[in-house]
Amino acid sequence: MARAFWKGVISFGMVAIPVKMYVATESHTTSFHILHKKCLSRLKQMWFCPTDNEYLPLQETVRGYEYAPGQYVVLEESDFKKVPLKTLHSISIDGFVNSGEIDPIYYQGSHYLEPDELGVKPFSLLRQTLLKTGRVGVAKVTFQRQEHFCCLRPFENIMMLHTIHYQAEILPKGDLKPPVQELSKNELDMAAALVEAMTKKFHPQDYRNDYHEALKKVIDARVKGLEIKSPREPKAAVKDLMEALRTSIETARKETTAAGRTK
Repeated sequence: MARAFWKGVISFGMVAIPVKMYVATESHTTSFHILHKKCLSRLKQMWFCPTDNEYLPLQETVRGYEYAPGQYVVLEESDFKKVPLKTLHSISIDGFVNSGEIDPIYYQGSHYLEPDELGVKPFSLLRQTLLKTGRVGVAKVTFQRQEHFCCLRPFENIMMLHTIHYQAEILPKGDLKPPVQELSKNELDMAAALVEAMTKKFHPQDYRNDYHEALKKVIDARVKGLEIKSPREPKAAVKDLMEALRTSIETARKETTAAGRTK
């Protein structure tokens, strides 16, 4: 397990539970370097100061807040640790809500929480109480120079902290209005049958990001001077919806049967 990047307490009522927080997810992407088109040399990023008419590296920069036009106050790293918020060292639970009340659009990042040695019993008590009641704790906490809106929920034998968007961060859907379309009972029944045929247990280990493997094939082809054809775009139009549903149901049932035989 990586080092905890935040330490503090979960606070609710008069209870304070010492905990550690860890990053729970990471993104896997293919890395590319920015090169000079002329000679394919890697470039070095530099900052330009128009006052002194010189380029300088990132190490020679500081953070400044513009409090008046052209007037800045410089903040050091130690200043960020003095922000007068109780959530700087505390996951401050404001209340508890039913887990289903938080729409998925609000969820952002995920972090593991484990108790410090002195907090094992109250941590276990909170976790088991949330499991029993089906609720999550709604809270705020400060890290990475930002106060995050978040929720706490049980996860296996520990707890998970999810950062969630504030209401002001959710963009309005504006004029996005689906066309009104009358659907027959047969169409609804067939669609439900297809959903049923494709229903299975969720095993996240069965899924992987295929983009990087596919991109590797393109890279290997370019290294060897070969060409790869672009995949065909799927046809969006469905002339016979019922026939498409029937065929899809038959295919899904065959795939389910075949998968069952291989297990």
